[in-house]
Amino acid sequence: MQLKIMPKKKCLSAGRALLILILCQMLSALEVPLDLVQPPTITQQSPKDYIIDPRENIVIQCEAKGKPPPSFSWTRNGTHFDIDKDPLVTMKTGSGTLTINIMSDGKAETYEGVYQCTARNERGAAISNNIVIRSSRSPLWTKEKLEPMTLRSGQSLVLPCRPPMGLPPPIIFWMDNSFQRLPQSERVSQGLNGDLYFSNVLPEDAREDYICYARFNHTQTIQQKQPISVKVTSVDELNDTIAANLSDTEFYGAKPHRERPPTFLTPEGNASRKEELRGNVLSLECIAEGLPTPIIYWIKEDGTLPINRTFYRNFKKTLQIIQVTEADSGNYQCIAKNTLGAIHHTISVTVKAAPYWIIAPQNLVLSPGEDGTLICRANGNPKPRISWLSNGVPIEIAPDDPSRKIDGDTIIFSNVQERSSSVYQCNASNEYGYLLANAFVNVLAEPPRILTSANTLYQVIADRPAFLDCAFFGSPLPSIEWFKGAKGSALREDIYILHENGTLEIPVAQKDSTGTYTCVARNKLGMAKNEVHLEIKDPTRIIKQPEYAVVQRGSTVSFECKVKHDHTLILTVTWLKDHSELPSDGRFTVDKDHLVVADVNDDDGGTYTCVANTTLDNVSASAVLSVVAPTPTPAPIYDVPNPPFDLELTDQLDRSVQLSWTPGDDNNSPITKFIIEYEDVMHEAGLWHHQTEVPGTQTTAQLKLSPYVNYAFRVMAVNSLGRSLPSEASEQYLTKAAEPDKNPTAVEGLGSEPDNLVITWKPLSGFESNGPGLQYKVSWRQKDGDDEWTSVVVANVSKYIVSGTPTFVPYLVKVQALNDVGFAPEPAVVMGHSGEDLPMVAPGNVRVSVVNSTLAEVHWDPVPLKSIRGHLQGYRIYYWKAQSSSNRNRRHIEKKILTFQGSKTHGMLPGLEPFSHYTLNVRVVNGKGEGPASPDRAFHTPEGVPSAPSSLKIVNPTLDSLTLEWDPPSHPNGILTEYTLKYQPINSTHELGPLIDLKIPANKTRWTLKNLNFSTRYKFYFYAQTAAGSGSQITEEAVTTVDEAGILPPDVGAGKAMASRQVDIATQGWFIGLMCAVALLILILLIVCFIRRNKGGKYPVKEKEDAHADPEIQPMKEDDGTFGEYRSLESDAEDHKPLKKGSRTPSDRTVKKEDSDDSLVDYGEGVNGQFNEDGSFIGQYSGKKEKEPAEGNESSEAPSPVNAMNSFV
Repeated sequence: MQLKIMPKKKCLSAGRALLILILCQMLSALEVPLDLVQPPTITQQSPKDYIIDPRENIVIQCEAKGKPPPSFSWTRNGTHFDIDKDPLVTMKTGSGTLTINIMSDGKAETYEGVYQCTARNERGAAISNNIVIRSSRSPLWTKEKLEPMTLRSGQSLVLPCRPPMGLPPPIIFWMDNSFQRLPQSERVSQGLNGDLYFSNVLPEDAREDYICYARFNHTQTIQQKQPISVKVTSVDELNDTIAANLSDTEFYGAKPHRERPPTFLTPEGNASRKEELRGNVLSLECIAEGLPTPIIYWIKEDGTLPINRTFYRNFKKTLQIIQVTEADSGNYQCIAKNTLGAIHHTISVTVKAAPYWIIAPQNLVLSPGEDGTLICRANGNPKPRISWLSNGVPIEIAPDDPSRKIDGDTIIFSNVQERSSSVYQCNASNEYGYLLANAFVNVLAEPPRILTSANTLYQVIADRPAFLDCAFFGSPLPSIEWFKGAKGSALREDIYILHENGTLEIPVAQKDSTGTYTCVARNKLGMAKNEVHLEIKDPTRIIKQPEYAVVQRGSTVSFECKVKHDHTLILTVTWLKDHSELPSDGRFTVDKDHLVVADVNDDDGGTYTCVANTTLDNVSASAVLSVVAPTPTPAPIYDVPNPPFDLELTDQLDRSVQLSWTPGDDNNSPITKFIIEYEDVMHEAGLWHHQTEVPGTQTTAQLKLSPYVNYAFRVMAVNSLGRSLPSEASEQYLTKAAEPDKNPTAVEGLGSEPDNLVITWKPLSGFESNGPGLQYKVSWRQKDGDDEWTSVVVANVSKYIVSGTPTFVPYLVKVQALNDVGFAPEPAVVMGHSGEDLPMVAPGNVRVSVVNSTLAEVHWDPVPLKSIRGHLQGYRIYYWKAQSSSNRNRRHIEKKILTFQGSKTHGMLPGLEPFSHYTLNVRVVNGKGEGPASPDRAFHTPEGVPSAPSSLKIVNPTLDSLTLEWDPPSHPNGILTEYTLKYQPINSTHELGPLIDLKIPANKTRWTLKNLNFSTRYKFYFYAQTAAGSGSQITEEAVTTVDEAGILPPDVGAGKAMASRQVDIATQGWFIGLMCAVALLILILLIVCFIRRNKGGKYPVKEKEDAHADPEIQPMKEDDGTFGEYRSLESDAEDHKPLKKGSRTPSDRTVKKEDSDDSLVDYGEGVNGQFNEDGSFIGQYSGKKEKEPAEGNESSEAPSPVNAMNSFV
């Protein structure tokens, strides 16, 4: 099919407002070819208010067209102006323009008045506006004598200007004798009337040359007022003057001018009125005096000030609203405020309006017998009056025309004939002005004609719009059709747009758009056609851009700019420096693709731009040249680069934009790369994200964008020293909305209750939404059923609950994003399950196999999958110790739980207690919880080896006997069969004697050993036995003496043991006497040492100690400096072997208890010993390792006199 346009079709306006408006205006102002008969049309005229320069000739313009060519006549002040009678007035040939030669003779004032031009031919008459001619005037200032003005500091002052009335009014400003403008501030300012206002004067305001100037722009003259002298007297000066002239003054002592609240200098009173015309600038002024200087504020009482049209001038003393409208009427309040108070003044503003067009009448071309209308619609305040004229004559007295009917602002024509042709004038007027418009009615019968030149060639760059013209005329109005190709192939409406003026638009021209297009115009009188040709050209591209360069002074630099263009177009490449032409310097040479700059100097630094032009398009690329010193400075400053600047966005498309920038100073370290970040101002203001990185030689980047994001960009430069600060943010760029590109992730379908399905997902971020109105389409259906998809659209949430589902049924789920533009791609399908319920069946055939006394293995049969009613998590074993087999006392303890993941059907139970009765059951577990328990199964664990006896004490020591008391093992782990006691003596040289083995019945807790050696230390090893074997041992030491007997804390299973050193002379009399002598000797030595130290002498204590070292300690040192250790005692038979003779105690003087939790090493600190029942000291033990002397000669037993002697000697 072909595209076709019919008469009276309305203009298209789908997002193409500016272009369509122009095209529609072209249609409404349809031009009649000048070879056809038509009434006159005024094409040019002078302005309504025409102020002339009296020093030049007066030219009053009036141009018109028509067929036949019109004749011209003029009226002046409402009467015919006979130009033939005035020799100074001439009319331009073929025109109505008048020239009044006042330069040769005559005065401008003589020709002032109201002029109107009429252009007339046989089809009608058109008239111009009333042109008011006035001569500009710049009168002199009236002479006046200005007395000097004397004021006290702080007083207010108004210097009047009162300029002469000129035409047009002059521009006022204040200067001094040196033609320097006087400074103005919040305190001193010029009012709208030209006066100079001082809110309060200061001594520095004193001067003799305050001069007001009036500049008359029309005549280019400046008039000057007489200078005004102002003297400001301070309080001290005034008092001195009063004292010197006391008899001649009425003052009796001046006081400082006090601070005072504001009062208005202009306007006066509390309220005033202001009237302004629509479209003008409304200027409101308030100037106040006071001390301190008042500040002015403005408000509108019944509304807010228009943001984009409100401006403050003259230090906020003047409020201006441009393009004022009737809506700006109202009460405006200015407030003057200082620290002592505030006053306000209300200005009532009324906005009137001279007439303005709503619909201006347009020329009307009709065919005989057709109907039509002329509409003249205007508005104003007050409402304008509409009056019609025909050929310049009021329509009431114009010749009658039966085809027309007047209806207020509309003239209706019906069944027009050729005699109906005429020019109509519409006049809309009120007290503030008038509008006058000419519109002709031309009755013609003309076949179509194409006004566009035949075979016009249009050349367009690919991917840009193409417009093919088909200007036409005909009466009646023809219809337009377009065809493509010689065979007239049809044009599809979804690709082409046809405008009412006949223009064919191709929104995006492609290579296949090339060809011949035919425009056909038809009406009832005939047909006309015209062919035009369209060629699509490749765009011009810069494929190798100039790169950022850093060169040294005196060297040569080359910029490359390689351009690819359509070979049928002529290419010109121009180089610019800093957006201007290259310097006319022989150092700059341009060849095909390069710009070369030789002998570079500092002035050559800047931005170099390569501009590639064809007749259809142009592109450009820039690079920065940085010039550095040829040699580094003695102390160069190396730092991170300065931030880039001058960020600019170009080539702004829906999904991409080009960002360019200017690099900052690299601070002597070349820039290696630029990092570009973006801010999503709409969704995540203040948060910057990484966008991309480009090499350091590149200053532009093509950035990929997402829809519906308000982007701002910043750039950071990187060199070897680090990253620069970010640049200032670029301008913001809001991309168009589009449908989402992706769907939400992490989609899951899991039920929270047995009868529901909870569908969850990770929502899209605001950045990913691609547009407003983000929602989600949630769909689901049973996996194994034949149901259709059920869907629901939800708001921007992350969960939707489907109720009334069967228990634990597989479902297929999908979630699709959508917004106000459309849907995202089809989402992936995810499998989920409706809610789980507790399992229905317990595991069967539970079997227990006891592996050993602490380990059992459990087996069971799996439950049917359908009975699980959920995801199988595993199986859970509950087991508990029901009773002790040893004492048969039933006691229930806390149940223990072991969970086995997955579908396992067996598991091990570790950590069981030997010789115990256990009960267990098994349950299946799913995501909801546990199922019913299997029947309880009981099992027994066999006997194990016992733990160590709970305690071992030696009591009632005598010279030849020791009594042992103990508590049974806390964990017998079976039936005790007997105790084993092993012991051996330890002599004074730390050698161990023979080991004696003794069996004790299991029912005993006390045993006395007799016939022991006198004053001898013994080491004891004690453990219990069951049928399973021997348990852990506990050790102890004791001495057969009443005076001194030591007992070490038990050390069960010690890996190391050592016999304590024993001294048997503590009770000898000779030894006691010796110790007394030693004590006396030590006291004497201490006194001598104290005396010698007071005299400054030194006592060789270290040498003395070395000389008297304990001889018993020396043999304990091995050649390699280490101490001997006992062999580890194991829990088997070797654990109970005696200590080897000659073994020594370890260096820490402790005996460890193997595998026992009851050792005092783990509990006590600072335990020095313990006493038996009769109060004798029998043992010593330290729970923590003490710091030992260098020789390690301390014994683990209680100190004896010999020990003390060895310490002192």
